[in-house]
Amino acid sequence: MSLPETTETSAADQWYAQAPEAVVAKLGTNEQAGLDTAEADQRRARYGPNSIAAERPPSRWAIALRLLRDPMNLMLVGVVIVSLIIDQVAVAIIVALLVILNLVLGTQQELKARASVDALAKMQIPQARAVRNGSLAQLDATDLVPGDIVNLEAGDLVPADGRLLRSATLETQEAALTGESAPIAKDPKTLEAADVSLGDRTNMVFQNTAVTRGTATMVVTATGMQTEMGKIASMLSSVDPGKSPLQRELDGLTKVIGIIAWSAVAIIIIIGVIRGQAVGTVLLVGMSMAIAAIPTGMPTFVQAMLAYGAKQLAEHKAVVKNLSDVETLGATSAINSDKTGTLTMNQMMVRQLYVRGTWYSVQGEGYSKTGAIRQTAGEPVPDFTRLAYGLCLDSDATVSDSGEVIGDPTEAALVVLAAKMGVDAEHTRRAYPRIAEVPFDSAYKFMATFHNLPLDGEPHFVEMVKGGPDVVLARCSMALLPEGEVAIGDVRDDITQANASLSQKGLRVLAFAVRRLDGREAEVAQDPMKFVDELTFVGMVGIIDPLRSEAAAAVRTAHEAGIEVRMITGDHAVTASAIGAELRLGAGAISGAEIQAMSDADLQRALPGLHVFGRVTPQDKLRLARLMQQGGAVVAMTGDAVNDAAALKQADVGVAMGSGSEVTKQAGNLILTDDNFGTLVTAIRLGRSIYDKIVSFVRYQMSALFALVLLFLVASVFNINDGVALSPTMVLFINFFITIFPVMVIMTDPPAPDLMSRPPRDTTQPITNGSAVTQWLVYGVVGFAVTFAALLLAPGPMSATEPNVPLTMAFVVLALSSVFGSLAKRRDPESGLVAPIINALKILSIPVLFTVAAVEIGFLQDLLLTTSLSGGQWLACIGLALIVPIVVELDKAIRRGQAHRRSTVEPARADGGGIVVPATIT
Repeated sequence: MSLPETTETSAADQWYAQAPEAVVAKLGTNEQAGLDTAEADQRRARYGPNSIAAERPPSRWAIALRLLRDPMNLMLVGVVIVSLIIDQVAVAIIVALLVILNLVLGTQQELKARASVDALAKMQIPQARAVRNGSLAQLDATDLVPGDIVNLEAGDLVPADGRLLRSATLETQEAALTGESAPIAKDPKTLEAADVSLGDRTNMVFQNTAVTRGTATMVVTATGMQTEMGKIASMLSSVDPGKSPLQRELDGLTKVIGIIAWSAVAIIIIIGVIRGQAVGTVLLVGMSMAIAAIPTGMPTFVQAMLAYGAKQLAEHKAVVKNLSDVETLGATSAINSDKTGTLTMNQMMVRQLYVRGTWYSVQGEGYSKTGAIRQTAGEPVPDFTRLAYGLCLDSDATVSDSGEVIGDPTEAALVVLAAKMGVDAEHTRRAYPRIAEVPFDSAYKFMATFHNLPLDGEPHFVEMVKGGPDVVLARCSMALLPEGEVAIGDVRDDITQANASLSQKGLRVLAFAVRRLDGREAEVAQDPMKFVDELTFVGMVGIIDPLRSEAAAAVRTAHEAGIEVRMITGDHAVTASAIGAELRLGAGAISGAEIQAMSDADLQRALPGLHVFGRVTPQDKLRLARLMQQGGAVVAMTGDAVNDAAALKQADVGVAMGSGSEVTKQAGNLILTDDNFGTLVTAIRLGRSIYDKIVSFVRYQMSALFALVLLFLVASVFNINDGVALSPTMVLFINFFITIFPVMVIMTDPPAPDLMSRPPRDTTQPITNGSAVTQWLVYGVVGFAVTFAALLLAPGPMSATEPNVPLTMAFVVLALSSVFGSLAKRRDPESGLVAPIINALKILSIPVLFTVAAVEIGFLQDLLLTTSLSGGQWLACIGLALIVPIVVELDKAIRRGQAHRRSTVEPARADGGGIVVPATIT
């Protein structure tokens, strides 16, 4: 048979609403014989391989070309060209090497980060048992096509989307797709509704979900990119990630620098032409001005700083794919977190017991067999014998001492609870083997097993039953209390109320019951289902996917840092609300259906009061991220499942878990290799620290730029030394051998102790805001004034081509004021002269020695056109240079005093430039 050309294997077919035989017929296959090889090959040619297409990473050259297009690097390329035109080959070579260094460093860091991501990938090709040519064959899952008949059993990974044809006690774990922690019971029954949400399509199974119980036969309805997993992957291509906040701010800063630099160059050239200076001289002065005005070290520093941050993050088990993502973390103002496997452990655990009419709480984490069972003081020692039998004998899962689970996760939680009671499930099963059983089925929602075992010191033939509370309670005639058995009618209301209490807390509830059947072994063997009545109710357990131990503390820290944390999950709203309350996320819970009924405007207005989102779809997650971004938030989205991938790519920072799906890791910006939600908060702290350092560097760099621009402009306007305030080699020497050490001081300075007590920075307030520019200009004017004073007051004639004292003293004052000033400028508004300071002084002693060497050593004098200075001239230079840090510290002291006085009315706010701006008194 062949698949009709008009048939599309997509959700539009609503396979869940069609009978199994109708689905088989529509897919042009045969339930017994399957497809033949030729037909399968034709369909594979039509639909492609059953695999998810990965996004192709950029090449080394593509990364380098992108970095080269950075405006700062383009300006440096312009300097190289002009230098060659006017025969300044040495200057051209130095600047060209700087451009190459920028490109190599940036490219290598990005490739290194991507290599770390690739190393996390687990390469494997799952297998599938499919019927081909009338017989069962083991195939690579990638070879499956729509219409293939596939057999499934516990432990299998579902190889493609499919409609169930037959099943027996089938359950699948769909957390990777829907976010729901508990396994989902499946059966082939046709669903009547025309529109059923993905998580409720109980007659469908989906690619890359796990079979935790039972067996089944399915017909493949979709493969590859047409599967639900593939559709989510396809959504990634429609998401165009924007520039990071730092990239946007540096773009703005580059424009400001470009305007300043090239305006100053144009003024100098125009003045030179008006004066009738030679073209070579005019271009030399213009090039000197360009080198002075363009912060040649800025791209290198930013790359180095981000690379340093990336290394720190890696040490804390967080891998970034692009260096700019380091800083974006620091701007995070909202975290949208998935629940399953991110805030929770994705391991089922019994949290509460209601046994013999008494409440107990259970301690521990996940599948660890250590933990206490606690009760109210004064209560008698509990007798858990009947419950322990049910936990062990009415389940099939095994849990090793290391926490490795084989079988159903919910049953694994029961085995772990038994271990906390001191009972070993495997030993118990061997001691009391099953005589008969009624396997669990979603049709009747219980499981019953029959055993010979001791009760109250006597051997008995006993039935153990486990199932949904309503189902089990309806089959009970008695209930077990501490004083003995009572009629179920006497305690039914209490049991029903206890069940409601557990359910309201988001717990999955299972009930346990027993029945003595002494002497009726033969009857039970013939029809065990007949005896699942007249039971004695023992108790109930409340099961939940528990929180990660660090999650609550991480959420609390995020709140202290002014970051909104929301939980967005595919799990049921009741379960999500319970987890949200435990995390203290904040008020407001809503379901996916309610979200979908709201307009974008209504949802955006409601967002501040909503912190828990349950039963959402991947499209809902994507929409929420976009709306938050439109509202001005910098959004981090965490997740580990494929259903999180599109939202991770849309978010400003997509945070994937190292144990999550490969699609998610490809979509994310940051990968937490330890799956630790708390690591994200650490990463945000590092990101904030990196941004603070970049702001400090920009403050230092821009004040130096203003000083140089003013120096060259004034020299040109007043025709001082033919407009040459400093030689090009002097400027390059300061840029390469002096400023690098103040930058190291900024880079290694420890973060401020109140870093995570501040609100997130306002990304609409750029680095180049009015207050910051005013500060840069003030510091720049002071730097210019002391350098210009040295140039004018120094004895002797000046020359643009010969060594002389005025240019040498100007060079020394500019270099030393840069060094001394950096100590004060490394922090703002805090004083730069407080501890820790020893390390900074050690680093800054090196450029001081370089400055002395540049003036007093012969070959450097020839290169830089400097000359030796007398002791008095050196003292004069030091005195002038010290004026800069004194002015900086006085300015910060005044601003701190103003902020302190006004903080009694309204707290000071930090603007994007790192300057504390006292709020206006109203």
